[in-house]
Amino acid sequence: MNFRSQSREEPEINLIPFIDVLLVVLIFLMLSTTYSKFTELQLRLPVADADAQRDYPRELVVAVSSDGRYSVNKQAVVGRTPEVLSMAMTDAAKAGKDSVVIVSADATAPHQSVITVLEAARRAGLNQVTFAAQSSAQAAAH
Repeated sequence: MNFRSQSREEPEINLIPFIDVLLVVLIFLMLSTTYSKFTELQLRLPVADADAQRDYPRELVVAVSSDGRYSVNKQAVVGRTPEVLSMAMTDAAKAGKDSVVIVSADATAPHQSVITVLEAARRAGLNQVTFAAQSSAQAAAH
């Protein structure tokens, strides 16, 4: 008879395969990750090749100059607030609420000036807004 007490061995957790898998995942992530620096954004006016611009009564062209001045259908707007621009857009909209606002902004116009045009269009109830772009032939000529 065997009267020795049987000692149960404690199970061991082998960490070496776990560490190997973690290292492989770490190397994969290091190699697949791209590190980009955004120090400067260079923006250009969009270029589109489209048909020649037509003069439709539903169109309301709002031009924004490089210094932030506005004109609505080639009529200068005195003032730069959304309220003044909204009243000018409401007066110039021949088709009423169905008019299409075309924002024709200079490439160097302040971003806030374009946002002001969008805010004025919203206040005037003009929901259809589009942006003008020069054709690639015009871009090459300038």
